[in-house]
Amino acid sequence: MSLPQVVSRGEWLAARSALLAKEKEMTRARDVLSTQRRELPMVRIEKPYELQGPNGAATLDDLFGRHRQLIVQHFMFDPEWDDGCPSCTAAADELSQGLLSHLGARSTSFAAVSRAPLEKIESYKQRRGWTFPWYSSFGSDFNYDFNVTIDSAVAPVMFNFRTLDELEPVGLGWLGEGSSEQPGYSSFLRDGQDVFHTYSVYARGCEMLGGSYYFLDMTALGRQEEWEEPKGRADDPREATPDFSA
Repeated sequence: MSLPQVVSRGEWLAARSALLAKEKEMTRARDVLSTQRRELPMVRIEKPYELQGPNGAATLDDLFGRHRQLIVQHFMFDPEWDDGCPSCTAAADELSQGLLSHLGARSTSFAAVSRAPLEKIESYKQRRGWTFPWYSSFGSDFNYDFNVTIDSAVAPVMFNFRTLDELEPVGLGWLGEGSSEQPGYSSFLRDGQDVFHTYSVYARGCEMLGGSYYFLDMTALGRQEEWEEPKGRADDPREATPDFSA
């Protein structure tokens, strides 16, 4: 790989300033996109999914804990595999307790869900040294309904919001053959006794995630800059964030 061109400090500054203008355009475009994401309509979850966790059977509602929102990582882990997907593993390795605490400070829970049986999930989780909640959807329709287990024998093929007819021209027609696991993230909102699906992202869209703000940008309530921590808690890690976009 060739190295960048060597120039004077003045030439570098001019080039950097030109790039900064483009970076600001991207930042502002992302802000607009995040607003549009929050304004997406939502769908009420009608099906009573039964998942399996370390404490036994759990509903989707249980995954929220005491929080109002939930982000699910659709972790690729086929029931026949002994290990989880390497790419999903790399993403999970970057989850920190600090990030999860920041989500919790915005009343947002995080959990991973895979189709592998719970005993395989627990074994892999222990080997990796992870502590985040991870549930098995084995035997339920959860993965199929959220289009992260693709199997035309079970449900019509849909991946990244495209049907098989739309996938074939872009070289993804193989998704109609057999069964495959795919990565993704889905966001949910709880309002009273009702749970709603607000957002999902798949394919390379998963690569846009970084810190807690990136995760919160996937949710219906967003970053909640004006949100106040309920009184009685002293573990809020948030700090005021100045606006450097101008």
